[in-house]
Amino acid sequence: MKAASIAELKKELVRLEHGELLDACLRLARFKKDNKELLTYLLFLQQDESAFANSLCAEITDQFSLTPNAHRKTLRKIIRWMNKCLRFTKVKDTEIQVRLHFCRSLRSSKTPIRKSRVVINMYNGQLKKVRKVIEKLHNDIKNEVEREIQSLEL
Repeated sequence: MKAASIAELKKELVRLEHGELLDACLRLARFKKDNKELLTYLLFLQQDESAFANSLCAEITDQFSLTPNAHRKTLRKIIRWMNKCLRFTKVKDTEIQVRLHFCRSLRSSKTPIRKSRVVINMYNGQLKKVRKVIEKLHNDIKNEVEREIQSLEL
């Protein structure tokens, strides 16, 4: 089965009645865990974006406290989880805050960053993603974040 385009789906969703739309959303949520997580974000967390960002940062801190000397697999797991959660939000400040928190947490952990090329690349990859996001922001915010990135560089 070939999936319809976003435009086609939008046309059909507009056409549905309220009850049918509700049923479609619930079926979608039951079908896959990612859909359920996105729906949870949209319904409960989107209104308070700062609380969402703080909860992601707290979870990252917890992960580093559970494994203070994190290995590559653990770091990859944290980054995968972080990327999945950040796909839900369209707020760039949240993405910047969470990625910089990851970098600060990694630096403050007992993980030997400089000993592993893979860990250095993961760390630098997060800083690169932050730089890519700040290109679209206002110059005042851009300069502030750029100073923080410079302080985090290896």
